[in-house]
Amino acid sequence: MDAILTAVIPVVIIGVICAAVLVIASKLMAVKEDERFPVVRECLPGANCGACGFAGCDGYAKALCENPDTPSNLCVPGADAVSKKLSEILGVEFEDVVEQVAVVHCAGDCNKTQDKFVYHGIESCAAAKLLYGGKGSCTYGCLGLGDCANACPKNAIYIKDGTARVNQRECIGCGICTKTCPNHIISLVADVEKAVVTCSNKDKGAVTRKVCSNGCIGCKKCERVCPSKAIKVIDNVAVIDYSKCPDCEDFGVCAKNCTTGCIMISDLSGIHRFKEEEEK
Repeated sequence: MDAILTAVIPVVIIGVICAAVLVIASKLMAVKEDERFPVVRECLPGANCGACGFAGCDGYAKALCENPDTPSNLCVPGADAVSKKLSEILGVEFEDVVEQVAVVHCAGDCNKTQDKFVYHGIESCAAAKLLYGGKGSCTYGCLGLGDCANACPKNAIYIKDGTARVNQRECIGCGICTKTCPNHIISLVADVEKAVVTCSNKDKGAVTRKVCSNGCIGCKKCERVCPSKAIKVIDNVAVIDYSKCPDCEDFGVCAKNCTTGCIMISDLSGIHRFKEEEEK
């Protein structure tokens, strides 16, 4: 018995001392946390998409608490509802959120283009791109294997006829798909916009025409007819300057005059706008 006590007692004493040291250290070395942080973090949707420019929702919440100059309207997925809550908690003026939706700059489906070979491999756009730029004749276009659809947290993207399509009514504008696409043909635009160039091919017109009937051939007809000078052909493909597009005197004239029909006019209103209209 004495032998057992001799072994146990020192261990117990050492354990008590270590516990005391840890308690004292936790008090002396504790990092004070802003009491507003958990409340602010709770307001954010938790998408951790990085659309705000910070490393996830924790990073944005920390920046809001520590830096008063951090805008409270950077959470696109949360939209105005989150911005209003943040302004109330932080005691700052409400700032409107520019709601955004994803658009795919490629409409080269199986009816407008063709494959250059039969692909048998991993069902991943990133993997397929490693093999001669993908199976499609247009190496700039949608690879069609659904990396963006798999990454979308709201299932707002689907594959139809070999190309990705976005259901803007379900899109929260998180931008995860834009980072996932290996060909970078998905971008975010304000959901009040109407015109979209559905092509990303930077080859010269004759080359583009051979691989896709929907491709932009860089003819600059849209550029010439646009009254707002909102369209420019850059690297052989039309690009819209949305800061000028709303002032268009003859809206839709670009799409009407597009030689190949790669400029689309559509209602891009997203889920946030529909919720606002329902509340009204």
